[in-house]
This record gives sequence, C-alpha cells and structure tokens, in this order.
Amino acid sequence: MNDDRLFLASASPRRRELLRFLGVRFEAVHSGIREPKRSRLRPLVLARQLACRKALDVSRRHPQKVILAADTVVADRGRVLGKPEDALSAARSLRRLRGRWHRVITAVAMKAPGKPPVTCHAVSRVLMADYGEQWISSYVKSGRPLDKAGAYGIQDGPWYPVKSYRGCWCNIVGLPLMLAARMLQKSGIRALPKKVKYPSACRQCPDR
Repeated sequence: MNDDRLFLASASPRRRELLRFLGVRFEAVHSGIREPKRSRLRPLVLARQLACRKALDVSRRHPQKVILAADTVVADRGRVLGKPEDALSAARSLRRLRGRWHRVITAVAMKAPGKPPVTCHAVSRVLMADYGEQWISSYVKSGRPLDKAGAYGIQDGPWYPVKSYRGCWCNIVGLPLMLAARMLQKSGIRALPKKVKYPSACRQCPDR
C-alpha cells in the first residue's frame, strides 16, 4: 500500500533499501542531527536519544508528515563504536572486534502529526570473524567500513566480516523491519512486509 505521508529521516542507502521491503511509499529526508564522535551515555540510551532527535528535527520542517527515524549503535563491552573518522580508526575498530561477540542496537523513532514521538529498539549479538591484517587492509581500502557504525557491514561481500549472529539480521544492517512495520501500522500506515530473502526476516524483534 502506498502512502505519501511517510518521511524517512535518514541519508542511509541501507535503510532506504530495507524500508522498501515494507511496500510503502516514502521520501528520504536528511536529518540535521550530528552523531557525537564520543559519548558517555549508555549505548541503548544514546541510540534511542539520537533516533528521537532525528525524528523531531525532520518533524519540525514537515509537521504534517509521519516521520520514521533510526539510529544504530555498535556496543563493545559498554563502549560505543561509531562511524570511523578515517581509515586508521576503521582498522582499530576492526581489530578491537576481531573474533569476539558484541551487541548491535538499533533504535527506531516515529513522530506522527500532533503526537509525541514513540521509540522502540532491537538488540542483536554479533560474532566477528577471526580475520587477519591483510583482510583488514583490503576491507578498509575498499571504503566500505567508513560510513558504518563499528566500521563494518554484515552484508559487505566479498569480505563478510561477521562469522555468526543472534537476533535480527535487518537490525544489524540498520532498520529492524518488523518493529518499523508495527510502528507504522499504529500511525495508520499499513506496512506489508514481503518475503524477505535475508536470513532473519526480523521476526525475532519484540516490541520494546
């Protein structure tokens, strides 16, 4: 079902691609909210706060639209690993995560006209591959890690940095689809999830 009321507050091509699976028409609008390079907030609090701020920022410019926003945080032992500043910081993040489990949290915020924003989130656990230095060098030189939290994308072939994961695949990419669909339905936008070819089609995302 198409609906011209929906704006996605994101410049991420991955979130745009995922949202298209829900069968709704939307317009992507870049939020003016800058993600902090460092934060003392707990990862979950930071993700929810940023998603909400993005939704409110776009809503102020487009008050008659339904705004959907998201923020993804990679958390390793309580520390937030954001988007790398450069190739060196990308390589540092990849070395830090190598061969170990960490968490990926995506908070989703929705702002409907005349209503306060609502926020939910999904958490997935990710085990990185035990890659070597040559692999890190090749991956960083590709430029793929530079626009991603934690300096990696689970979908990035031919490198495929993730060995295993628990939870929602789409959450790790940047938008838990089933959570987004339920939020949109509450605002009157009927999202219709298709049969997604991804390994975990967001069916493991509870309401939070």
